Amino acid sequence: MNLVNNVTEDPATPLLSSAASVAFGATAPHHVAPVVRPLAPADEQQWRAHFRAYREFYTLTESEDVVSRAWGWFMDPQHECKALVAEAHGTILGFAHHRRFSSPYTGTTSIFLDDLFTTPAARGRGVGRALIGRLTEMAAAEGRAGVQWVTAEDNHQAQALYNSLATRANWITYDAAPTPRP
Repeated sequence: MNLVNNVTEDPATPLLSSAASVAFGATAPHHVAPVVRPLAPADEQQWRAHFRAYREFYTLTESEDVVSRAWGWFMDPQHECKALVAEAHGTILGFAHHRRFSSPYTGTTSIFLDDLFTTPAARGRGVGRALIGRLTEMAAAEGRAGVQWVTAEDNHQAQALYNSLATRANWITYDAAPTPRP
């Protein structure tokens, strides 16, 4: 796996594009475009609350071990998992967990969006669009083939956004449990 740490992941650099700003509706009254940037240590409390809500949405068992493990991954610059957050006025409105991956059959590398979450109060206001927009900008800047992700079949609200941003793939996802050798 090619772990690229370039200027696009510099915590000191705000990562809001003009396209993301327009998509969020920065010119509309009462809307402030979110700043999309890498997750930072100071975000821990807000991120943990949002990640717990994300896990609850997908009816995953509560586990502070999982929350802490994921936080540790994001804070480790050598780990493959990275995170972006969208914030406005110091409040995190959503996150995008992602990683780079290689595809041998196409001979390309891409960004995989593992988790996308927008706080319920900010849904429909362009936060998810801004986060995905930043990932596609990163993919272009890094010379990658694109951004890929999966979603739950019944997550129709998210699919409405995704259908406006990307081409739905024909692939079916499988999960296999580890099998110890006898």
